[in-house]
Amino acid sequence: RHRFLDVVIIAVLAVLCGMDTWYGIHDWALAREAWLKTFLELPGGIPSHDTCNRIFQMMDPKKFHAAFLRWTQGLVPFLEGVVSIDGKTMRGSREDAGGLRPVHVVSAWSSENGLSLGQLRVDEKTNEIKAIPELLELLCLKGCIVTIDAMGTQKEIAKKIKEKEAEYILQVKGNQPELMGDISGYFEKEVFTRSRKELEKAGRYYRNECFEHGRIEIREYYIENDAEWLKERHPKWEGIEGMGACVSTVTEKGKTTTGTSYSIYSQRGMTAEDYGGSKRKHWGIENELHWVLDIGFREDESRMRAGNAAENMNVLRQIGLNLLKQEKSCKMGMANKRKKCGYDEKYLYKVLLAGNRS
Repeated sequence: RHRFLDVVIIAVLAVLCGMDTWYGIHDWALAREAWLKTFLELPGGIPSHDTCNRIFQMMDPKKFHAAFLRWTQGLVPFLEGVVSIDGKTMRGSREDAGGLRPVHVVSAWSSENGLSLGQLRVDEKTNEIKAIPELLELLCLKGCIVTIDAMGTQKEIAKKIKEKEAEYILQVKGNQPELMGDISGYFEKEVFTRSRKELEKAGRYYRNECFEHGRIEIREYYIENDAEWLKERHPKWEGIEGMGACVSTVTEKGKTTTGTSYSIYSQRGMTAEDYGGSKRKHWGIENELHWVLDIGFREDESRMRAGNAAENMNVLRQIGLNLLKQEKSCKMGMANKRKKCGYDEKYLYKVLLAGNRS
């Protein structure tokens, strides 16, 4: 009774216009039926919410994601700058009574382009290690800097990034104890004891200050490009050219805390300012993707659980996010941009055209 593509297009448009449930998608489509018929066939009229639900439960999420990836590559044929990779749990997809675990996905985010590049579902958070190489294989990363937190700091992942002709910055924590011990010990003895002015003059020290909402954060970045000894001690880590440290001091409500994190990187001749800039951009995946999906698209509130519905709806949200990110004339938050699409047809067309690079 219904054309498959009609149902997908209705879902994409409805999500853009602020709908977050199958009931909402159906109700929006009923209200806009006359407009939808100007470019969709709709041989069976507007599909019911149950029909939409069943279709997205049955859709193969891998093929839907592959289509999303091809479309995204059409938006930005050549990536540049920092590409961040991180995992996210869709908390609303959990159902204790039915024994359903929440859906966990690994996503890639381009800070320079403001785009979600793709995602893969994993069964458990610990399985990110297996999913990250698969996601990297799907992306064209030549010349980019790939940033990953400590979970993804693995020899095989470093090798895969270099095979893709990209560079990496990988955070080092306790899951790599020997590497962590060598790097932290070196910085404590050989770098932190030296004059900041001397280090800054050599491009090995950079300081960044952030003041917002009564919170003061000072980040001090240190790098070391003389890493031959580290390569000799850890020869299986392909491409290591240096190591970095970030000392973060946060003052909030009269309380000050300090923390230090370490990373390895593969870009030859990196400066502390370059290192600090790339590390800052890594958090774009949290602030501009994960947080926006939770707040602007209410992902954590979603109770879609059956079949593949939760994973496929996540792709719909990322399509909407990418389209809205490409339209830059409206200076609103994501939730308000979605509302504007719903009541302002001219703006909806503008958003859709922002995704047309042909």
